[in-house]
Amino acid sequence: MEKVDVLIIGAGISGIGAACHLRTKHPDRSIAILERREDLGGTWDLFRYPGVRSDSDMFTFGFAFKPWVEERDVATGDAILSYLNEAADEYGVRELIRFGHGVDHLDWSSDRKTWIATASRADGEVVTFEAPVLLTCTGYYDYAGGHTPEFEGLEEFEGEVVHPQLWPEDLDWAGKRVVVIGSGATAVTLVPAMAKDAAHVTMLQRSPSYVFSRPARDPVAQALRAALPEQVAYDMIRLKNVGMQRLQYMLARKRPGYIKGLLLDMAREEAGPDVDVDTHFNPSYDPWDQRLCLIPDGDLFASLREGAASVVTQTIDRFTPQGVLLSDGTLLEADVVVTATGLTLQFLGGLTAEIDGKLVEPSEHIVYKGMMFHDVPNCVAFFGYTSASWTLKTDLTSEYVCRLLDHMDERGYATFVPRLDDPDMPTQSIMANLSSSGYVKRGDHLLPRQGLSQPWRNKDGYFGDYATIRWGRLDDGVLAFGE
Repeated sequence: MEKVDVLIIGAGISGIGAACHLRTKHPDRSIAILERREDLGGTWDLFRYPGVRSDSDMFTFGFAFKPWVEERDVATGDAILSYLNEAADEYGVRELIRFGHGVDHLDWSSDRKTWIATASRADGEVVTFEAPVLLTCTGYYDYAGGHTPEFEGLEEFEGEVVHPQLWPEDLDWAGKRVVVIGSGATAVTLVPAMAKDAAHVTMLQRSPSYVFSRPARDPVAQALRAALPEQVAYDMIRLKNVGMQRLQYMLARKRPGYIKGLLLDMAREEAGPDVDVDTHFNPSYDPWDQRLCLIPDGDLFASLREGAASVVTQTIDRFTPQGVLLSDGTLLEADVVVTATGLTLQFLGGLTAEIDGKLVEPSEHIVYKGMMFHDVPNCVAFFGYTSASWTLKTDLTSEYVCRLLDHMDERGYATFVPRLDDPDMPTQSIMANLSSSGYVKRGDHLLPRQGLSQPWRNKDGYFGDYATIRWGRLDDGVLAFGE
C-alpha cells in the first residue's frame, strides 16, 4: 500500500490544476494522481472527433496561474491538450501520475482518519493507496461511452455508424454523404469540420439549440497582450471575459425574449436567406435553459451558406439500408451516420465508496459550497460551472483546498466534514439551471442534490464564489473539524 498526503483521482484539467496548486503552495506534501487512462488530459485526451474544440474562451477555461498564449482563444482539442501537458511538466505534476490505475472503490476509516483507494492497473493487478485527504477530479460523465438512443432498423443500415466519444482513427468520410444526428455542441462542431471533405453533411436534429457566433481570436485580447506584460494582460482579459459571460447569462435569465431575438437575428444574418432560421435555430425553451452552442468565426453558418452542409429538423422513423427514414417520409441517404446524441452522466467515474463500512449513495447527499458533500469527511469534489467556463470553479476549488490545509495545519486538525443541521431541508437538482437538457434528465438521479440557500446551494457564478471561497470563513459552523 502506498501512502501519500493527498490523493487525486483523475488527471484531466481539474486534477492537473489541483496538483499544480498543491505543488506551488504545499510543496512538502506528497501527492499521487490515479488516472485510468494511459495519458493525461481527461476529456481532451478522450475526444478525438473532427474539429473538437473548447466551447468557451481559453482565457477563462485556462488556469489562472498559466496564461493562454495562443492566438486562437476558442482552441482546438490538440492545443488544449498541449497546454495541459505544458502545465504538468512546468509544475512537476507528470511524475505524480500513476497511469493505467482505475479506481474502483474508496473506503473511509474514522479510526485511521484516512481514505483507502482500491485501483485496478492496466495489467490486471489490484493495488491500494492510503491518504488522509481525497480530491475527486473525475468530471460528471461516463468515459466508457456516450448516449445513443435505440433506433429501429439500425442493424439494417449498410453504412458506418459512429459515436463522437468513440471516434475510430481510420474513419474515412471524404466524398461521402454524412448525417450527423444531434443539435448540441458536438454536432455543431462536427458538421463544418466534416463538410470540408464530405460530399455533403446533414445535421439532423429532433429540435433546435441556440447557436451563437464569435471570433476565434479576440481583438481586444490581442491589443492588451501587445501592450502589457503577459500575466497582467491575461488577468485583465480573464476578468473582462468572466464579466461578459456573467452579464450575458444574467441578461438572458432576466430578459430571455430580448436575448432570443438577438440570437435569431445573428443566425439569420450569418446563415443566409436559404436557411429557415425559425425552423432550425429557434428552440422552444429560453436561452440558457440549456447551454448555448458556440461556433467560432461562424463556421457552421458558413458551411450552410456554401451548400456543403444543411439542417433538417425532424424526428426519425427508422433506419434503412440506405440511410435514415424521417417521420415525414423523407429518406436521408447516407454513407456515414454520426450519433452526436449526448453524454451519459456518471458520478465520480462510476466508483463506489464506503464510510466506515456504509455504502455512500450519492443522491442522498447534499453539496456544500459546490465542492463537498454532507457527512463525507476529508473529501473535496471538483465540479466546474455549467453557465461559464468549467475551470473557473475548479481553480477556486484548488485555492480553497490549499487554504483548508493551511487552516488544519495551524490548528492541528486531522479531519473536516460538512454537517447538515436540517435533514428535511428542501433540495433540488445540483444541475437545476440545466434541468431541461436531455443528459441531465437522463442522469440527474445519480448525482448529489443541492439546497436552496447557502452554503448548501451550488452557486453557478464566479463572482459569487470568488469572495466566499478565497476569503470566507473556513470554520463557519457548518464545516466541522476534528483532531
